[in-house]
Amino acid sequence: MRIRLDIAYDGTHFRGWARQPGLRTVQGTLEDALARILGGTPQLVVAGRTDAGVHARDQVAHLDLTDAQWERLAPRRRDPAGDTVEALAARVRGVVGAYSDVTVSRVRRAPEGFDARFSAVWRRYEYRIADDVAGYDPLERHRTTTVRGRLAAEAMDAASRSLIGLHDFAAYCKPREEATTIRTLLEFDWRRDEQGVLIANIRADAFCHSMVRALVGACVAVGEGRLDVEDVVALRDARERTSDFKVLAARGLTLVAVGYPADDLLADRAEQTRARRDSE
Repeated sequence: MRIRLDIAYDGTHFRGWARQPGLRTVQGTLEDALARILGGTPQLVVAGRTDAGVHARDQVAHLDLTDAQWERLAPRRRDPAGDTVEALAARVRGVVGAYSDVTVSRVRRAPEGFDARFSAVWRRYEYRIADDVAGYDPLERHRTTTVRGRLAAEAMDAASRSLIGLHDFAAYCKPREEATTIRTLLEFDWRRDEQGVLIANIRADAFCHSMVRALVGACVAVGEGRLDVEDVVALRDARERTSDFKVLAARGLTLVAVGYPADDLLADRAEQTRARRDSE
């Protein structure tokens, strides 16, 4: 049986999502907790592998339970009228402990054809920046990047919107052998919240490695007056990595949502995505 897990974490003290020998990762922490509850070697498949220091408010993963794991889970149900699968979230929270930097907020049976990674149609991130308008808030230091000076928010917003669409974002991606850098950027805009913190909203069908932090870095260069609005498009179309802007720190980045199609389209979407990735 396949189950869906909704997950949140503070990435500050994790070395990213993916399990790595000898390092503390989100996947490793959760799989170890699930192994204590279910036995065996649970393997989570995630919607998007976040880098070291990146946070998530609503990450999505799936897990295929073996017959033995299901049998081990079912008898421990305390409430005969309750749902064994949904109760698993509370049991994971019990294992990782109170005030943990990772939690499973919900577990449910996955619809037919659901694949956390390949069925997803978009991912949404936020990036938080505190310039001189907002000032430094030590309580927000783990999820906000601080930039000196006052950034021109309107120019940053104009620059971000100019990048929307289907393009080759090689200039804004850390290259990986045989991996495409063509992505569809669906939304990209900036706003200030009530405290004056600049917040980037960025949504795409998928992101290549370091793409969000590079795009944000280019916009900050525009906000500082080091690049013009038109330059971010020119750099994109050049399709080469450049030192004209910085790739900003991971601390300001949070995965906030993952989008999926209607249940009857999940399997088709997963098949289409796998075929496209195989062809790359």
